[in-house]
Amino acid sequence: MTQSIPVQHRQLFINGEWVDSLSGRRVGVENPATEEIIAEVSYGGREDCRRAIEAAAEAMKSWMKLTPYDRAKVLKRTAELMRSRADDLARTMTLEQGKPVSEAKAEVLHSADTFEWFAEEGKRAYGQVIPPSNPQKRHLTIKHPVGVVGAIGPWNFPITLQARKIAPALAAGCTIVCKPATQTPLSLIGVFECLVEAGLPKGVANMVIGPAEEIADEFLTHPAVRKISFTGSTEVGKQLMRRAADQLKRLSLELGGHAPFIVFPDADPEVVAKAAVIGKFRNNGQVCISPSRFYVHKDIEKKFTEAAVAEAKSLKLGNGLEEGVQVGPMFERKALESTVALIEDARRKGAEILTGGKRSDKFPRGYFFEPTVLTHLSPDSRILSEEPFAPVMPILDFSKLDEVIAAANNTRYGLAAYVFTNDLTVMWRMAEGLEAGIIGINDPVPATPQCPFGGMKESGLGRELAHEGLEAYLETKYVSLALRG
Repeated sequence: MTQSIPVQHRQLFINGEWVDSLSGRRVGVENPATEEIIAEVSYGGREDCRRAIEAAAEAMKSWMKLTPYDRAKVLKRTAELMRSRADDLARTMTLEQGKPVSEAKAEVLHSADTFEWFAEEGKRAYGQVIPPSNPQKRHLTIKHPVGVVGAIGPWNFPITLQARKIAPALAAGCTIVCKPATQTPLSLIGVFECLVEAGLPKGVANMVIGPAEEIADEFLTHPAVRKISFTGSTEVGKQLMRRAADQLKRLSLELGGHAPFIVFPDADPEVVAKAAVIGKFRNNGQVCISPSRFYVHKDIEKKFTEAAVAEAKSLKLGNGLEEGVQVGPMFERKALESTVALIEDARRKGAEILTGGKRSDKFPRGYFFEPTVLTHLSPDSRILSEEPFAPVMPILDFSKLDEVIAAANNTRYGLAAYVFTNDLTVMWRMAEGLEAGIIGINDPVPATPQCPFGGMKESGLGRELAHEGLEAYLETKYVSLALRG
């Protein structure tokens, strides 16, 4: 089924205007289900980014002086508009990213909630009064927006992972320049249309589509940019840390993950297998917190595996716009080829493929890959150490709690972990023992705007969402007052 979006050419958004890039260059946006170009977008460069930064710097002079209540009006109205346009935004996202439209709509609504939550949380950027040790002094702290923000987001959640940057930045009084993934800019363009209609002043939020390295370099070197927020690979996050040191720019980094999914013998294996399949194959496993190593207690491993295979086989694969589709195409050809390589590596080292394991032969075009379940993996399989970002469920067994904690923590990543048990003692042991910033206990989809999101070890720096997500865009000023005697 071939679909198209109404507008075939979309532009950059700089200083309150939709504009072409200075070079006039355009790039195509591909539908991963059909491999067809569905739109063209202006493709900017360093000069376009510099114009956007300068517009943001100028706009911040007045935006930061507004009360948080006035800033909240724009954010809340944006949330309302996103909800009213959720079906259209979801359809656009499915066309450019591939995920089923039901998942895309859930992303839109979650992102609208993020805008609304930070609209309210911005009103709570409290300072404090500190008791003095000298009777002739008074001490207090106040909050100050950090400055212009450069936001770099990936393709897998093109609205959510920008909303987590835009909403708190604007609520705190910062202005922002956003760089969406070149492959999935259309969804964010739709959000910017909502921001404009909500009354966003010119220059407060800007969007530049272009080469990641070039735009990141401008963020890193332009003195007006005081903070960079990045979601993406650990390798790029490390590069940003090194370069940000030159001007001591603040960083928020949400990076790679390799989440363990641990099932204890008191859990119902069939019920948990369904939750595991939901968590694993959501967005084709192309999720930073996607479970990617499944440790199942030996007592229930057989039942769990049988149920998981049955659930995976029952998933409907197809174009995300079609009714009933549960798994769409992978994002791009490179992702599909990477998945094939991981599975081939595991197979050569002794893994057994229980279902899937190959590109689907049901579709003449599109990057469709069969949901896959593996067992009997060798410990040196690449899929057990590299972030897979793929629709592959590797199942391993364990027998002792301490051993599974050690195995789960045996990775450079520490973003998310999942535990399924009804034993309160086990819950606490796992919550305290696992090295992960997000731990879902009997919950395969834990993210919510009011709770902090971020990782330990090489999975990132800082937190998004929750009050911590607002604090990431604020400086604390200490004020000491000396009284007259």
